[in-house]
Amino acid sequence: MTQRYPDAERLDLVEHLHGHAVADPYRWLEDPEDPRTRAWSAAEDELATTALQALPGREELAAHLEELLSAGSVSAPLWRAGRRFSTRRDPGQQFAVVLVTEPDGTERVLLDPMAIDPSGLTTLDAWVPDLEGRRLAYQLSTGGDEHSVLHVLDVTTGEDVAPPIDRCRYSSVAWVPGGDEYFYVRMVDEREAPDGQQAFHRRVWRHRVGSPDDVLVDGPGLYDDHTYYGVQVSRDGRWLIVTGNVGTARRDSMWIADLDAGGPLVPVLTQADDVQARAWVDRDGLLYVLTTDGAPRWRLMVTEPENPGRGHWRELVAEDPGSVLDAVRRLEQPDGETLLVLLRSRHAVAELALHAVVDGAPRGTVPLPGPGSLTGLSVADRDTPGQAGKLWIGWTDFVTPAQLHRYENGETVLEATAPGAVAVPDVRSEQREFTSADGTTVRMFVLEPAGCADAASAGGRASTGGPRPTLVTGYGGFGISREPAYTASALAWVAAGGSYVVVSLRGGGEEGDAWHLAGNRGNKQNVFDDLHAAAQALVDAGTTTPEQLSILGGSNGGLLVGAALTQRPELYRAVVCSAPLLDMVRYEEFSIGRTWNDEYGTADDPEELGWLLSYSPYHHVHPGTAYPAVLFTVFESDTRVDPLHARKMCAALQHATSGDLPVLLRRETDVGHGARSVARTVSLTVDQLAFLAAHTGLEI
Repeated sequence: MTQRYPDAERLDLVEHLHGHAVADPYRWLEDPEDPRTRAWSAAEDELATTALQALPGREELAAHLEELLSAGSVSAPLWRAGRRFSTRRDPGQQFAVVLVTEPDGTERVLLDPMAIDPSGLTTLDAWVPDLEGRRLAYQLSTGGDEHSVLHVLDVTTGEDVAPPIDRCRYSSVAWVPGGDEYFYVRMVDEREAPDGQQAFHRRVWRHRVGSPDDVLVDGPGLYDDHTYYGVQVSRDGRWLIVTGNVGTARRDSMWIADLDAGGPLVPVLTQADDVQARAWVDRDGLLYVLTTDGAPRWRLMVTEPENPGRGHWRELVAEDPGSVLDAVRRLEQPDGETLLVLLRSRHAVAELALHAVVDGAPRGTVPLPGPGSLTGLSVADRDTPGQAGKLWIGWTDFVTPAQLHRYENGETVLEATAPGAVAVPDVRSEQREFTSADGTTVRMFVLEPAGCADAASAGGRASTGGPRPTLVTGYGGFGISREPAYTASALAWVAAGGSYVVVSLRGGGEEGDAWHLAGNRGNKQNVFDDLHAAAQALVDAGTTTPEQLSILGGSNGGLLVGAALTQRPELYRAVVCSAPLLDMVRYEEFSIGRTWNDEYGTADDPEELGWLLSYSPYHHVHPGTAYPAVLFTVFESDTRVDPLHARKMCAALQHATSGDLPVLLRRETDVGHGARSVARTVSLTVDQLAFLAAHTGLEI
């Protein structure tokens, strides 16, 4: 029987853009205050709640997810003058708390989001102690809006020492030695930026703790619309480095200033250089630059900060053609020798290598527990005695909750496990290769019950167990990598007998900058082709069938699965599309969408509009098509991706589908795009997994 959906008026609205006739029948759903939108949303709420609450296995799934998440987490420490700062989430806690450990070993909680707001709606966005370990800057946002408010507290008393500063969304904080001043980034206020565009105008300021007056940092070509800034001060307080990135463009601008000499900001890189770079002045007084300049998988350069331009850079560690260089740490040994620790990822799996600081020569590797990823990497500062030669490694893999390891004297030892004891399901994992539509080799991680004897890696069909319900996920955008990490939803799915797959799609960073560029802008279809090819490879290997195959994605991953279900509706049985971008013609008009046009293209350009229209999910919904079961999950306080995308797409699919599989919209009103409490995570995940399980035959 065909599902009865809430009425949604279809407008006869067609715009002519650069020669394209673009229909938009649900334009009215863009306005959340429109009485029609309110009525439609309320009806969708009732429909989704009734349908989701009736799904089988919900209580058992919730209990299992809570158990898996009760493992908690630990982080790598930050050391400041003998004090150790870290985070930990114990069983039963909704959020991780910030801890400080004194030199005598006394540990105490410094920041607890639930103590600040017992409702669980306030999240800790960022925190950083000053160089002396006396003060800590931290940022809070409420209700998911991510409009961070910056506070400073006294580490000894735990009390705030200055009035809070608002409009600090995505602001880095760089302390000046002494702890009385810092550099930070703040959005200008509405009066300074008319036309409602204040969210895109940011400025760098020097602030004295407790002072009402900031000093504007300025320099040639520094300020531009839609630019995100980062700030950094060298340990000796002499050098200020400012980086700028226009929207999410994968190229950087950079300036440097000699604070001791009162010198101006000097340009080092501009957007026209078309490279990415992360730079810092280290303890030896040299400027180190981790960059894609001539190296899409990154290399390490060095120069004197007095001569910072690209023409003065000299290579210290060359690009490795088989891995991506992600980060560098300086490790000073007790005997005075200094090494560089290089974090690389090889096909999304972490590696640590040692190199000599004087000439970059290889000096061995740091043993890691196995194939996995790092959650942190740190060394002690010079003002912390007795810690020379030690490296702290935050570690996880698909079946291991976050751990802390310590490397010293050539050995890596386990220092701390996640605080909660959990029974992790017996899971086998492998990394498989497959070929995408254009012949490119792509990889995916496949997790299955340990008893499964799948012969896929040998090219054969499953020898036992047969095909099983499978959940495939990926991201494929902005150069972001999906790496092996402990994921409660994955383990719960596999424990019930399913397969869980993470695909290293183009558009991500798993194989470096070229991998990203192969999946953005006019190349975006490659990302969708990679997902289709992964799904077909799983079917061909006997892992699953189209009737048992589901996909899940959020944000840019929501765009991924939205395009997938419109391009290949017969290949996927069920879809969860969370906080998605779906109307790619108008995405720039809402929230911070205009900061993403370097990733996707802009509808203002005739050629780029053609790219967008070629795959925009909302514009490829065709009446009379039997679409998969689809669950949209959205968050009304989302200030990154407006829920209007899901509203319009949901209405379009409900009108168009000829099948009897449901199309539902689940929404939350007081959370946003980012962090959420454990309880809310469980609630959302139960609805998502129970929906996919019910439509792929997985008994949970």
